[in-house]
Amino acid sequence: MPLIRFNPLWEFENISHEFDKIRKQVTMSENWPRVEFGGFKPRVDIIEDDENIYFEVEIPGVNKEDVKVSVNDENILTIKGEKKFERKEEANACCRNERTYGIFTRSFQLPDESDYDKIEAKFENGILYLTVPKIEPVKPKEVNIEIK
Repeated sequence: MPLIRFNPLWEFENISHEFDKIRKQVTMSENWPRVEFGGFKPRVDIIEDDENIYFEVEIPGVNKEDVKVSVNDENILTIKGEKKFERKEEANACCRNERTYGIFTRSFQLPDESDYDKIEAKFENGILYLTVPKIEPVKPKEVNIEIK
């Protein structure tokens, strides 16, 4: 008959390892019910061709009335808005909420040859489309001087 050694501390160690696994599973941040405010930062694609610069800004769940687009004297294009959190009245508890909410601001430096008086904006299916036309850069004036 083989001899089996029994060490009671091994059982405590096994229980401790199992408890650590459970604790890590429960405390993992993706398992927390949460609502985040102030962390919303829309994703933006910027595409350029010879005539225009195109911005595509993802802002799902935002009403176009809650978005403002402006350009200042320093050619900085700013997109501001708010993604509002609206809780359903019939819901008693939040089980999981992974979307972010809050006020957002994105700013971009436009090149000097941008015609910001003619920027076009369109909001469709949660995406803000901006078209920034380019103008011909002012060529330096050249004066020929007669050599005597």
